[in-house]
Amino acid sequence: MIYTIEKVTTLIGARRYGDRDCNVGFILTDSRSLCFPEETLFFALKSERNDGHNYIAELYRRGVRNFVVSDVPNNFASDYPDANFLRVVNTLEALQRLAERHRDEFNIPIVGITGSNGKTIVKEWLYQLLSDDMYVTRSPRSYNSQIGVPLSVWLLNKQTEIGIFEAGISEPGEMLALRDIIQPTIAVLTNLGSAHQENFKSKEAKCREKLILFHDAKTIVYNMDDEIINDTVESYNYSGEKITWSFKNPKATMFIKSVEKRKNDTVINYNFKDKEGKYILPFIDEASISNSIICAIVTLCLGVSTDVLSRRMAKLEPVAMRLEVKVGQHGCTLINDSYNSDVNSLDIALDFMNRRPDHKGRRHTLILSDIFQSGEKPENLYRDVSDLAYKRGVVKFIGVGPELKAHADQIQIPEKFFFSSVEQLINSEVFRSLRDEVILIKGARQFGFDQITELLVQKVHETILEVNLNAVVKNLNWYRSFMKPETKLVCMIKANAYGAGSVEIAKTLQDHRVDYLAVAVADEGVTLRRNGITSNIMIMNPEMTAFKTMFDYELEPEVYSFRLLEALIKAAEKEGITDFPVHIKLDTGMHRLGFDPINDMDKLIDRLKHQNAVIPRSVFSHFVGSDSDDFDDFSANQFALFDAGSKKLQAAFDHKILRHIDNSAGIEHFPERQLDMCRLGLGLYGINSRNNEIINNVSTLKTTILQMRHIPVGDTVGYSRKGTIEHDSVIAAIPIGYADGLNRHLGNRHCYCLVNGQKAEYVGNICMDVAMIDVTGIDCKEGDTVEIFGDHLPVTVLSDVLDTIPYEVLTNISDRVKRIYFQD
Repeated sequence: MIYTIEKVTTLIGARRYGDRDCNVGFILTDSRSLCFPEETLFFALKSERNDGHNYIAELYRRGVRNFVVSDVPNNFASDYPDANFLRVVNTLEALQRLAERHRDEFNIPIVGITGSNGKTIVKEWLYQLLSDDMYVTRSPRSYNSQIGVPLSVWLLNKQTEIGIFEAGISEPGEMLALRDIIQPTIAVLTNLGSAHQENFKSKEAKCREKLILFHDAKTIVYNMDDEIINDTVESYNYSGEKITWSFKNPKATMFIKSVEKRKNDTVINYNFKDKEGKYILPFIDEASISNSIICAIVTLCLGVSTDVLSRRMAKLEPVAMRLEVKVGQHGCTLINDSYNSDVNSLDIALDFMNRRPDHKGRRHTLILSDIFQSGEKPENLYRDVSDLAYKRGVVKFIGVGPELKAHADQIQIPEKFFFSSVEQLINSEVFRSLRDEVILIKGARQFGFDQITELLVQKVHETILEVNLNAVVKNLNWYRSFMKPETKLVCMIKANAYGAGSVEIAKTLQDHRVDYLAVAVADEGVTLRRNGITSNIMIMNPEMTAFKTMFDYELEPEVYSFRLLEALIKAAEKEGITDFPVHIKLDTGMHRLGFDPINDMDKLIDRLKHQNAVIPRSVFSHFVGSDSDDFDDFSANQFALFDAGSKKLQAAFDHKILRHIDNSAGIEHFPERQLDMCRLGLGLYGINSRNNEIINNVSTLKTTILQMRHIPVGDTVGYSRKGTIEHDSVIAAIPIGYADGLNRHLGNRHCYCLVNGQKAEYVGNICMDVAMIDVTGIDCKEGDTVEIFGDHLPVTVLSDVLDTIPYEVLTNISDRVKRIYFQD
């Protein structure tokens, strides 16, 4: 839907500066995602660490002419002569108000979903259950925040017959704005878990906050078996229809009479408003069963018959809630998003691809299937798809499906190919000739695009390390929440980003504007530069043979001794380099590397002052024990030494020298010692060294069962006959060994992995490429997934067994283990 700039001004109560006539069709809050500047309205949002007003000049240069601001730029009439500035008190509130007024235009069913878990699954399954009958507008992926919800609701258009939106909160006071934007006619509470509990006084308090979404809804849906939810709803002043569901109480609106789990599906018998019903769910896990019940209730409330519901439930497909980045064959990078095929999710995936820096000059290729249930005429739909792809940098378009093939003329990408089916594409010369490209694979599930991914992905053995890029960002923001907004941050990605893969982690961190990246040696920095990383990069262990490399690739070394300093100055002078930034390291108690903060400072300052080849950019030191209160006195002494030495260095120079000593544990434990910058290491990867607990898990090491065999009592398993079987057992072989990073000391029942959520001990000695596990009594089969560590088995369990630190377990994962990156 299109709004005039005059209409927008009125809707958000702004004061307008500028008189350019414009129409607004797109809302932008992140300057990196600009696609259609002519019709874009940019909201200059402010946060503790960023300010959208800083990007106005760049966006104006790129063609944006409409801005919502709290501060109008100075000299706006001369610097931005044909722009409109809409001044408001609070730009986030203005964004939310615009979405709220947009929502007012629609008198249609709107489903609002909140809860600790399952929101996205419920939303996507409702889409699958309803989209055959009506045009559905829903939240893209997990757009459920204070910014994500208004961006989602803005997607409502003239074709929309029902809206389905998620509402996520993390602290008190957030739900009211989301309720006013969504204005649900049906409000759903999926469950009440522990997420963000630290921000609420009690579970009851969090439940009350979530129930604000219910206030004006005509119908509410909740689980009466949860006592906290049920009691809180009963005490809530709600006058609409209550739809309850229960496994226990026959008086519930939806009473689940029986749940029969079979090998691959679940039979659910229910009574809904005194009518009997039954459906078969193609999943057996508890979460899917609960989510399906919620979906059944909403679908029935919307008038779908029990017979139709039963047919569609049987066809529900799993929801892949993430973009996966995989290494492909022949120099390709694959971005797999066989999640759904609508224009909104396509835009998000294209934006993700376009924002991944790639200095290899590889072409961007889109493989796309027909798009269903768009509500638009095909010629208009695929013209929009073409515009979107072109604006996002796609130079090769491969369409799959009869509709795309029939409307090939609407695709204006110069290099384009069309096929009726996946099989036809796979057997074509176009498919065989894919080389050195970044390929986005996006298709409706029924087209079987998983075949394309399987054939294009680089073949590696079945052990993989899944890396959750969203978790990296969550951990980054968790530590940033302890920091002052002005404090800079350097993120440690040495040792291949603690085993997670430095290039993709660096791309994610650069995208979220960290101030510095740090690696161990120059070669690691070169790899980042060659893969498009432009952020400042520190080299923590510079080698004298690598000075030329550091100069050429703008890699900033730490300097910890006079010998290193002299060699670096000499090398820089030889190259004619001046003012090359370096980072001065002081030894305050680690006694590893560094200048003495008391005895070396006069000599160090004198040498730095009498040359112009290098210039100190920062000065830093390491806490020995910030992770333990036992060392607080020693830490205090370290800080005193550092404070004196660093201040003396700063006093000798006119330019700003950044001071930093806090590491991950120090950020949390010593907030008063954050100074100008902090260094985030292990905490970035989800491990809190203060308590050895997981913050947000980043890395999950998985493999599969190769073979299973029955072993009688008394027999042995593995080399040197170490694994004696004490009772008749089922032993499975898995393709992971010490060459992959699975430590041999975990063998002989010292530790375990997880098979279908159950503990399976390692039996016998772990081999180079294979380990054996005891799966006796576990319902599993060959090909099933095995979790070595990850979301359900913390890596700290392994490190505790090994009497080591999580760093060692993570960094020992071999390069032959394929990394798969995903983003929710």
